[in-house]
Amino acid sequence: MLLSEAWEKYYVDKKIEGYSLLTLKSYCLQFNMLVRYFGEVDTEEVSIDQLKSYLIEVGDHLKPSSFGHKVRFLRSFFKWLYEQGVIIDNPAIKLKEPKVGKRIPKFLTEMEIEQLRDSCSTPMEKALFEFFYSTGCRIGEVVKLNREDINFSARSVIVRGKGDKEREVYFNIRCSLWLKKYLEERSDEDGCLFITERRPKKRMSVEIIRYIIKRISSRANINKEIHPHQLRHSYATHLLNNGAPIEVIQSLLGHEKSETTKIYAQLSGKLRQDFYSKYF
Repeated sequence: MLLSEAWEKYYVDKKIEGYSLLTLKSYCLQFNMLVRYFGEVDTEEVSIDQLKSYLIEVGDHLKPSSFGHKVRFLRSFFKWLYEQGVIIDNPAIKLKEPKVGKRIPKFLTEMEIEQLRDSCSTPMEKALFEFFYSTGCRIGEVVKLNREDINFSARSVIVRGKGDKEREVYFNIRCSLWLKKYLEERSDEDGCLFITERRPKKRMSVEIIRYIIKRISSRANINKEIHPHQLRHSYATHLLNNGAPIEVIQSLLGHEKSETTKIYAQLSGKLRQDFYSKYF
């Protein structure tokens, strides 16, 4: 089976399995690089040595995390080929990801949050910013939301996270007020929660949301590169600083493993300082 034919079948299967659109889009980019390197060869002709040569050539300048992403794609793709009986041996089975040191997530102080809040100039910007900060949602979760998903009486919303898993998140009164104001001033009947500013109106994409958060941060004159995921890190850190248990934060963030959430305990300087002052 040729690489492109195998990719089409792989893509369909992974979409059915519930892989997110962001993951599929990323894997599509990885596949395009793979086929540019190998050409339209038969999948049986690809060997472990060729894959190693490919990784060295295209990944030499990459950070360990980006290099690891390439390895994960190759392992996933060739594992699928092997399990489907397309290839007799899996050439990617022994590929290993590079060791990546644990990095502490970057978060914003409460003062920086206030600066960003004051720099929002329209109800849409205020609603979008407050929604990210008060729910801790991932950007991929926000882009999928519709108006009907919002429960204003409970100030909650069901989002679909990684692996299409559903969880309930909550937003505060400030967010509720700006969401209502934003939705009330819209004249369209579009069911999407957040739509583009320019016509034709359509659902905001990941790229547009990133641009809007960057636009807000540039007005705030904060000397940091700010992106939506930083608001999620800030949400978790501020919950922890205010005494929320790790287990609760894990549930709110939708982390499958507690180890993922516990990294926030490492960066919570205020909380650690409070304990130090209390016990030493």
